[in-house]
Amino acid sequence: MSDKVTIEVDGKVLQARRGAMLIEATDAAGIFIPRFCYHPKLTVAANCRMCLVEVEKMPKPMPACATPVMDGMKVHTRSALAREAQKATMEFLLINHPLDCPVCDQGGECELQDLAMGYGSDVSRYSEAKRAVADPDIGPLVQTCLTRCIHCTRCVRFGEEIAGLRELGATGRGEHMTIGTYVRHTLVSELSGNIIDLCPVGALTSRPFRFRARPWELRQAKSIAPHDSVGSSLYLHLKGQKVLRVVPRENEAVNEVWISDRDRYGYAGLRSEDRLTRPLIRQEGEWKEVDWGTALEFAGEGLRRVIQTRGPGRLGALAAPNATTEELYLLQKLVRALGSENIDHRLRQRDFSDDRAAPLYPWLGMPITGLEQLDCVLLLGAWPRHQQPLLNHRIRKAALAGAAVLELNPVRREFNFPLAGSRIV
Repeated sequence: MSDKVTIEVDGKVLQARRGAMLIEATDAAGIFIPRFCYHPKLTVAANCRMCLVEVEKMPKPMPACATPVMDGMKVHTRSALAREAQKATMEFLLINHPLDCPVCDQGGECELQDLAMGYGSDVSRYSEAKRAVADPDIGPLVQTCLTRCIHCTRCVRFGEEIAGLRELGATGRGEHMTIGTYVRHTLVSELSGNIIDLCPVGALTSRPFRFRARPWELRQAKSIAPHDSVGSSLYLHLKGQKVLRVVPRENEAVNEVWISDRDRYGYAGLRSEDRLTRPLIRQEGEWKEVDWGTALEFAGEGLRRVIQTRGPGRLGALAAPNATTEELYLLQKLVRALGSENIDHRLRQRDFSDDRAAPLYPWLGMPITGLEQLDCVLLLGAWPRHQQPLLNHRIRKAALAGAAVLELNPVRREFNFPLAGSRIV
């Protein structure tokens, strides 16, 4: 039996993987179907009903996110029946949604706002009182406004399926359903900020970014995360020369569509008052602020004095491990030109006895995606959930697929996947 089936969508013949959901086939073909609860990295919930389409020989519109493709299936995404179902769903979603787009941080990049332009009405038939929901405090990173929530449950599924911590859940039914923590507490997941990107409305937004700028005021620049050597792909959102927000850039080979909270909120340190932005030189036991010319002359004189009195072999350079490749290249070129080979970036390492046996370029020995395919993983003095959350995400995938994950650590840590063995020494 072939693993492909042939379907027809809006008169266009498509080949789709057998067992795939209809919305996957249409997305691959560039045929747009509106949706709120569906996300390609999460399980299917089919609770927003925005993706209803007409399928021939079916008695009613079917949700494209939960309808498997079948050979010979004929689908209409823009028929009168499909459009009526989608518009009716949008009307229900807007019944309780507040009209606060001008003060909502999601304004300008809101999925509900965009789809309401195409599927909403200019006049509401609903005249009764709208519901209002209290906003729980779930920590300093994520701002809640649950009156705007449309119950897509993306945030709930993310916690269970990706972060590995069921921190958010849904209680109640119908319009009385609310999203929150079962017991009042702040979010502790190292990936918690991703629920901001997942939320299709303004119910979950970035607290540090709140009221700082509108999306259309920002320019976007590609970047790489500097914090944990994973190299997650990022977009920096800048207003003028100031970074106001960091969001993930899709890269299936590294971070998929997620980033760690460290990468998301680390930009706050760029303009920290504790950051050294002007050169200092030490004179008579005290640090004094000087201009760059004076500082460079002082440094050059110091280097010449060391080389003349003790020789270039006594000169060494320590580089920050999160410096750019270009900066590291220029540093080693300078130091080698002065006659020294003493260059390192391991600022906190004390034992260098294995230098001769250690590889010149240490790495995983496999692509990051290969972690998901492993049958056994040994964590030696490591806590990837905290140290490298996105590698931990890959290891968790392997563990849930049946891989044996073992730890040998000096301290007992909390993991978000089952361990096959643990030894604390």
